[in-house]
Amino acid sequence: MPEKRKKTLKDIARELNLSPSTVSRALNAYPSLSEETIQLVKSYAANHQYVPNPMAVNFRKNRSSTLGMIVPKMVHHFFSTTISGALETAKKNGYSILLVQSFDQLKDEILASQYLLSMGVDGLLISVSNETKEAEHLQAFLDEGKPVVQFDKITEFLPSPKLVVDDFEGAYQATSHLIAQGYRKIAHLSGRMDVKNAYERYLGYKKALEDQGIPFHEEWVPHCFDITEEEGFRFTQTLMQSENPPDALFCITDLVALGAMNYLKSIGVAIPQEVGLVGFSNWMLSEFTTPTLSTVDQFGEQMGSKATLMLLDQLKSQKLGNADTVQLKTQLLIRASSSKG
Repeated sequence: MPEKRKKTLKDIARELNLSPSTVSRALNAYPSLSEETIQLVKSYAANHQYVPNPMAVNFRKNRSSTLGMIVPKMVHHFFSTTISGALETAKKNGYSILLVQSFDQLKDEILASQYLLSMGVDGLLISVSNETKEAEHLQAFLDEGKPVVQFDKITEFLPSPKLVVDDFEGAYQATSHLIAQGYRKIAHLSGRMDVKNAYERYLGYKKALEDQGIPFHEEWVPHCFDITEEEGFRFTQTLMQSENPPDALFCITDLVALGAMNYLKSIGVAIPQEVGLVGFSNWMLSEFTTPTLSTVDQFGEQMGSKATLMLLDQLKSQKLGNADTVQLKTQLLIRASSSKG
């Protein structure tokens, strides 16, 4: 009796106790798989009249000329610049971008990825949420033959190209600058330690202290959860009201630094004469604060453009499975908030 429903790639994976990605690679005879696995999958597929999705088998010939893009928050200045770079580069290459935000929550990121996959985008650009660790919802793109490029915030659980900035070096340079200005009690308003870019900035800060013989104090490293101006204000208040307040602050982002600056100004602390302040990201607002905010430029537009080119290269080559990491350099921008000279 003929089967009532066509077998899907996931059906085959379940029946053979393999992952969907392994089945997909076996059907395409990936050289990294054993001949035994390839023949097992192909034989099962043939015996059960498996008909692959033509979009998945040959996405170069069945393109929508649309790329999917997921960012945590569109209004975030850094992500707005990456979006701008991605849109411009996509347009130059004959593509449009379908843009969705995850609100930095895994459940919304999963819904966004499912939506983009259902819309038939050719590939995906994504900066994952702070909650994202494993990436089965993103693996679904690779299982359908659609490339994924991660940028800025990434997960190591997905075998896809990754584009990041040198967060460690950026933090190292920011902290070293504060030390060079004569600050010796430097706090770090950090992010979540389970988020890779936040952890790299923490390590860069800590290494700069170590290299210059400056004591590290764990109590001077509060962890922002939502990375907000309010957290910057609140944590700076706690630090400055402690028995051993810092004389400088290196902040995970410019928005957190703005909150820190607002608190310091509210209690009459002179910046940078009494307390130095450096942010990270080079938000537009950092040029217009009083005093102007020293920061680390992440070059968001360049990142968005480069990530898009990496995705287009994947589409052109039709070779998935590349998990290389490309790193962009940052630049320390010294402004009034940290310069005593």
